Amino acid sequence: MRAVTIHGVTITDDSPCYVIAELGNNHQGDPVIAGQLIEMAARAGAHAVKFQRRHTDTLYSQALLETPYTHAAAFGPTYGAHRVALELPLAAYSPLIAHAHQLGLACLCTAFDEASADDLVSVGIDGIKIASGGVTDEALLAHVQRCHVPVIISTGGCVQAQILRAAALVPGAALLHCTAAYPCAFDELNLSYIHTLRRLFAGHLIGWSGHDSGIAMAVLAYALGARIIEKHVTLNRAMRGTDHAFSLEPPGLTKLCRDLERARVAWGDGRKQYYESERKPIAKMRRRQTSEGWRITGEVDA
Repeated sequence: MRAVTIHGVTITDDSPCYVIAELGNNHQGDPVIAGQLIEMAARAGAHAVKFQRRHTDTLYSQALLETPYTHAAAFGPTYGAHRVALELPLAAYSPLIAHAHQLGLACLCTAFDEASADDLVSVGIDGIKIASGGVTDEALLAHVQRCHVPVIISTGGCVQAQILRAAALVPGAALLHCTAAYPCAFDELNLSYIHTLRRLFAGHLIGWSGHDSGIAMAVLAYALGARIIEKHVTLNRAMRGTDHAFSLEPPGLTKLCRDLERARVAWGDGRKQYYESERKPIAKMRRRQTSEGWRITGEVDA
């Protein structure tokens, strides 16, 4: 059976769709904003929040760290300073995890390197995410497998053979179909690949990490078999930062959680049924044959 258990919640093909609110960099490196995002996710009905952690000084080359960063959403004069400004201090994680737990949410985090994975285990993270760029990082995959926490892997920017290799290195990891463009064009979402992932990986729970705008495609992904849906969230799309524009604000996340649950309930069991709620309406529509001929009589079948 496909199953992943995160913070006491077991996710299967038959369970409610598991919604991860991806906070990403939208907290702007501020634990206060991070806490507000957690509260928003809880009110909206999400099941988990997710952060990102990286050791900037060892993850990136010195040349890249020193590159001038002139983007309108820059938080520093160089790319290195920008990345450092957006990184939450390790000391902030334990209180944020506790806050999420108090509100009934799991707390996950993407680890971009081995040291970050170790940091996350040390603060009691509920699960580790491997970003799309890590699918081919066999050293990182092997390290995270040894951390003995639930693992979720995004599969953007790679080919099928690379996904097969990653899944072999991390047995039981949830695999999220993904397109690594921010935001992603609708004609590149390729949601039908969810079917392929389900066929190839019978022992892995399949989900979708969406970088598109809006909520409709997430419901379609659920109908295609995705049982984890991850979407970026923000308090306000007008905030400074590159991810806010395609992130869901509180009303959008609330509607997403609502519609995914409606989709699950509406799916049914595949057998045609006659519901009691249909009895009176059908009596007004169905013709009956009488001695005078065919007419709508308003009679209700027993």
